[in-house]
Amino acid sequence: MHEPAPTPSALTEKPNTTTVHSVALTPELLSAQASTQGPTVAAFFDVDNTIIRGASAFHLAKALYRRGFFRTRDIIVFGIKQLRYVMFGENKNDIDQIRSRALSLMKGHSVAEVIAVGEEVYDQVLANRIYPGTKKLLDQHIAAGHQVWLVTATPTEVGSLIARRLGATGALATNAESHEGYYTGRLVGDMMHGNAKSAAVRALSAEYAIDLNQSFAYGDSTNDIPLLNTVGNPCAINPDARLRKHAQEVGWPTRDFRGKRKAAKRSLTTASWTGGAWDLALVIKRLLKRR
Repeated sequence: MHEPAPTPSALTEKPNTTTVHSVALTPELLSAQASTQGPTVAAFFDVDNTIIRGASAFHLAKALYRRGFFRTRDIIVFGIKQLRYVMFGENKNDIDQIRSRALSLMKGHSVAEVIAVGEEVYDQVLANRIYPGTKKLLDQHIAAGHQVWLVTATPTEVGSLIARRLGATGALATNAESHEGYYTGRLVGDMMHGNAKSAAVRALSAEYAIDLNQSFAYGDSTNDIPLLNTVGNPCAINPDARLRKHAQEVGWPTRDFRGKRKAAKRSLTTASWTGGAWDLALVIKRLLKRR
């Protein structure tokens, strides 16, 4: 008989030294997995507002703007969407619109350049926005020998980069089509959002014999409910109001790494406004100087 999967607070086994790959497990991991008895357990993490405060793609957009990828109007729209996202959580219509617009703007640009910019953005911005509590939880899963996958609507180049830096197994992310190293302006498959997250996790589990009943999933918004419903151990992290209510109704645990409840509430009314507005103000200030 297999022992039941440990709870996050009881994850104490030796670290997993898996090499990260963006869409598939490495041969080394597959070999190690084949020699290990028992079911394969995985932990699936949403990224934006679960691991990283705010929308990671916004900061990539700012950096790409500085390199001439976007127009003034585009980056201001991205900034407004980021501010709304930090304040009120995900909105599917906004996400669809901004992803569609970004894809059209990326057409003809080099994948290698975007990857290089992503590295810079992670080092200068995203690394400082990681919630320590979520990072500790992710590390506990790695230490327990679990596979750790990021499941995010952010582009594959960014999702894979974050996964690699955090020591995760890999990332299931939105895949922008490219041809001979340049973006075509089209998607490969669906945007990794809502039900697409659940479908991707189920496909991954079927391919690599992951036991979803013993696996874990973490998300912050109602758009992550399909992902959370996919596993036997769901948990809402930094939940928006609607996910918090749903979690209470169905009995899911919640974890809030934004600080104490009052501090978290203030962050939604003051700090989040200030942080989001400050990001947008800096962009607009640079634009005015250029003009």
